[in-house]
Amino acid sequence: MVVTKWRRRLFSWLVLMLFVPAAAWAQSGANPKLLEAAKKEGEVVYYTTMTLDQSKIVADRFEKKYGIKVNLFRTGGGPLLNKIFTEARGGRYDWDLVVGRGEMVLPMMERKLVAAYRSPETKMIDEQLVDKEGYWTAYYVNSYVLGWNAKLVKKQDVPKTYEELLNPKWKGGQISLDTEAYGMLEGLKRVWGKEKAVGYFKRLAALDPVLKRGNTERVQLTVAGEYPLILAYNQTIQRLTSRGAPIDWLPLEPAVTQVNPVMLAAKAPHPNAARLFYDFILSKEGQEMLRGFQRIPVRKDVDPDPPRLFRGFKILVEDPEDYKDFNATVKQYLEIFKLR
Repeated sequence: MVVTKWRRRLFSWLVLMLFVPAAAWAQSGANPKLLEAAKKEGEVVYYTTMTLDQSKIVADRFEKKYGIKVNLFRTGGGPLLNKIFTEARGGRYDWDLVVGRGEMVLPMMERKLVAAYRSPETKMIDEQLVDKEGYWTAYYVNSYVLGWNAKLVKKQDVPKTYEELLNPKWKGGQISLDTEAYGMLEGLKRVWGKEKAVGYFKRLAALDPVLKRGNTERVQLTVAGEYPLILAYNQTIQRLTSRGAPIDWLPLEPAVTQVNPVMLAAKAPHPNAARLFYDFILSKEGQEMLRGFQRIPVRKDVDPDPPRLFRGFKILVEDPEDYKDFNATVKQYLEIFKLR
């Protein structure tokens, strides 16, 4: 009796497999034709701004999975853009794809250095994180939020809105702010309009916040009690919150969210390997790696750790193509905070 039932189940399973569409199987791996072409190319040249320790892990995973060598180069956003432009002026087109910062997109598009590519993985990514013409797709994101030292500020006293943050009680070195939080101003200009956004930042400057470059060190100083409040990326704060440090955060809505896009080179020497790598980092496997790095993945079926990093609050995505007047925004920001 048991054997008969087992045989029936096995037969049913085999019949089901015969009628499963081939497309359903294709979703679990790379396109066979793309994979074959990529293997013939044998390598891919990957430029990135993501930290070397993390980007190396991604590259090694890809190499192990597909047997295709990854030539990795990592540096900061500005230096990377300069490298790409310098090489292009000299007629060198060595790179295949790049992961960089949002402000890199328009300058590269204007110089026709990137090609359109719509990865099949984008079906699992919100439309606002994918360029309509396929010139970029968000790889991971960062949201500006308000953090606080839990020993210095009670949760009920933490400002819950942008307007509450302007309370005079926070005047005089009570707020830590990045000297280069240009993206926050750019994002709020889009949703509020230029006049209101610039006016808000002028009122914020009147509180005499402490301006210092970077997120990691500022968060550490907030934990140490240097500042009660901090405007910084949420995942940077969450790393220490998760370790039990006396710091927490909440979003001021809409939370301006920075996109870190992946782009394909227009003159990629290994175009098929580039597309394969592009698909890989946007795949569920690739996005789960980001979660392990405590970064914020963009796929709908991969929650960050913890999920609240990108769930449950209103976000305002910085469209990289909004950076047309980025130089003007930088100038405004520096003038507002008397940084030049």
